[in-house]
Amino acid sequence: MADAKLTGISRKETLQYLGWLGSPIPDELEDEISRCESRILETARPRAVWRLFDLLPDGSLAGTQFRPDGQDVPALLKDCSQVILMAVTLGSETERLLRTAQARSMGEAVILDAAAGAAVENVCDNLCRDLEAQFSPRFLTDRFSPGYGDFPFSQQRAFFDLLDITRRIGVSLTDSGLMLPQKSVTALMGLADTPQEHRHRGCASCRLFETCSFRKEGKHCGAV
Repeated sequence: MADAKLTGISRKETLQYLGWLGSPIPDELEDEISRCESRILETARPRAVWRLFDLLPDGSLAGTQFRPDGQDVPALLKDCSQVILMAVTLGSETERLLRTAQARSMGEAVILDAAAGAAVENVCDNLCRDLEAQFSPRFLTDRFSPGYGDFPFSQQRAFFDLLDITRRIGVSLTDSGLMLPQKSVTALMGLADTPQEHRHRGCASCRLFETCSFRKEGKHCGAV
């Protein structure tokens, strides 16, 4: 397993997951958001796993039968010779907290869910920074998750098989493709010898923001 660190929760990202559009936030709501963020920080037990693969000319990963479908991932990896597959979760403890809140107060549950979404982003960001330092002076691309762009959501299964995710960090994959605990992310990144262009991060800046099925369900793809 990799070193998984939750070092903070971005208020901006919590608000984005809540669908905040920039209007003033009442003090009472600010206090509730702060309380929910604190509960996520106290409860989360983040875990992570990753693995490095050579990228073959046909776009597949060496030693596997996995080749990401679509056009977006090959474009992302055009300058890369290697690919990192990663998986991150906040853990079953956070899942239980969210389920308990749903039974008690949907208002609280919505805020906790948003804060947890921002928290798992922080864990992903920290892992990416650690990998960037480890592989310096080489360069990482953005991370890209199944279900984002034209990267088929069905290829999520390959991540579970190649990273042994269920055994190593305790995340399972349902027949419908849902990860449990739900505050979990899989993604890939390319490793290149030249600097890579990075997008602005966060759901609000994503080109799929208005139509994203993940966001409508209170989830996220982990790609931004």
